[in-house]
Amino acid sequence: VQTIVAEILRKNYAEDPVLAKVSLVGAEARGGLQFVRLFFHCPGDDIDAAKRALDIETRTIRFQMGQQIDQKYVPQIRFDYDDTLERAERIEELLERVSEEK
Repeated sequence: VQTIVAEILRKNYAEDPVLAKVSLVGAEARGGLQFVRLFFHCPGDDIDAAKRALDIETRTIRFQMGQQIDQKYVPQIRFDYDDTLERAERIEELLERVSEEK
């Protein structure tokens, strides 16, 4: 599902100034493939704008996904921001600061 949705975003939203910056970085499925949380990352301060845009386009993305998968049901999808990269950068900064103080 993550790969299919990433491809849909790449192909159909490349001209969108907000969605073109979105990268899908993970997925979590529940109930088989009935519900999938897709984790996204986007650079800068566009997180809220990206979340709103993804929420608006979810129905269209699901429709396009349904045309590509061979399943009885198209999974419900939800987009959530993944802040792992920011947390990792913050930890790196703290570690550098500690090593400089030694």
